[in-house]
Order: sequence, then C-alpha cells, then structure tokens
Amino acid sequence: MPFRPSRVFGAALFSTLVLTVCPMPSHATEEPEYRVVRQLAEVEVRQYAAYAVAEVVVPGPAAEAGNQAFPILSGYIFGKNKGERRFAMTAPVTQAPVPVKLKMTAPVTQTVSPGGFEVQFVLPNGVTAASAPEPMDARVQLRDVLPTRFAVIRYSGFWSESNYAEHLTKLQAALRTADLAWEGEAVYSRYDAPFIPRFMRRNEIWLRLAVQP
Repeated sequence: MPFRPSRVFGAALFSTLVLTVCPMPSHATEEPEYRVVRQLAEVEVRQYAAYAVAEVVVPGPAAEAGNQAFPILSGYIFGKNKGERRFAMTAPVTQAPVPVKLKMTAPVTQTVSPGGFEVQFVLPNGVTAASAPEPMDARVQLRDVLPTRFAVIRYSGFWSESNYAEHLTKLQAALRTADLAWEGEAVYSRYDAPFIPRFMRRNEIWLRLAVQP
C-alpha cells in the first residue's frame, strides 16, 4: 500500500508521526533500546527490547495523519494526563491527580491500520503502559510493545513518497536475497524536525520479521 508521508512534522512511531513540535535531532533524543544482530549491506536486523507507546488512530489520509494525531498525542505528553497517584501518609488519606510531563523521544512512527492510520509516540525507557500517566483524552491509548525483531533500512533526504518507495523496495529486496520473510505493514519512522537539512535527516523503514527469536 503506498505511503504518503505528512509534509508537516510533529511527532510520530511504527508507521507513526511528528508534526509541529517535534523531537530533537536523533543524536540528542532517547529512543527504544536495540542491538544489531545481523547486517545485510544497507539493512540492519535489530532486536528491540520492550517499550511502551502512546498511540492514536486517525482517519487520514496519510498526508494529514500526522497533523490530525499530533495535537492529541502532544497534549498527553505535555501534561494532559491524570498524572501519578500520590497518597499522603496522614489522616485523612487524600488522593489527587498531578499532571506529568514526559520527555520527548524518537522516532515518531506512522502505520496503516484498519481504522485509518496509527500514529505513536514512544514513551521514555522504563515507562510501561501500567506505570504511565493515564490519558485524559480517551482517544489516546497506552500499549506495551513486546521485544521484536525488525529489519531496518536507514536513509536521509525528503519525506516524500518516492524516497520512501525507493528504500522500501531496497529493504524488501535485501530480505528476499537473505531468505528472510516479513509480515505486517511497513513502519515509517522519522527522527528529526523539519528544520534539519534533508541530507542530515534520519529516516527509517521497519519491517517485522515473520520468524521471531
């Protein structure tokens, strides 16, 4: 299925997004932990540790998915949540929600889903769906992503459909040559803000390998 990436950058993850307030350049931004287990020319096979995401499904089209999702997800990240529940060790015992701001992470991903487009923000390392602040917006869902093995191709340049299609073709060809099957939709991951020169941008496409360790 063709991917039409948004031209406005906010924040996105696994076929996910970033639009107006975006992650800092990738070298300064926390991202999910992984290790490279195999190198296939331009392609890395990565084993990702478990991580948690805040996600929302928006109707699209693809070019507008990031714009639609960003205000919803950024609102959660920047404090539109019920916060941690803190209990005073006195009588009476009271309970009050305290909004919590979370660190920006990378990448923002966008993926085709049955209801439209699934856009995700990766939550900081150590945060789980159970420990993350509860969203105030019911459209925001928290989810733990299990350890997963992905084949990944990294490239720079424009967030264009032609650039995406070129590198998706390269990734799929490398996997066929290595006799590695994949499953599901490709995940388009962006790590940098729009003001980063295109030759310095880090863009990636992830394919989930059919055989997991």
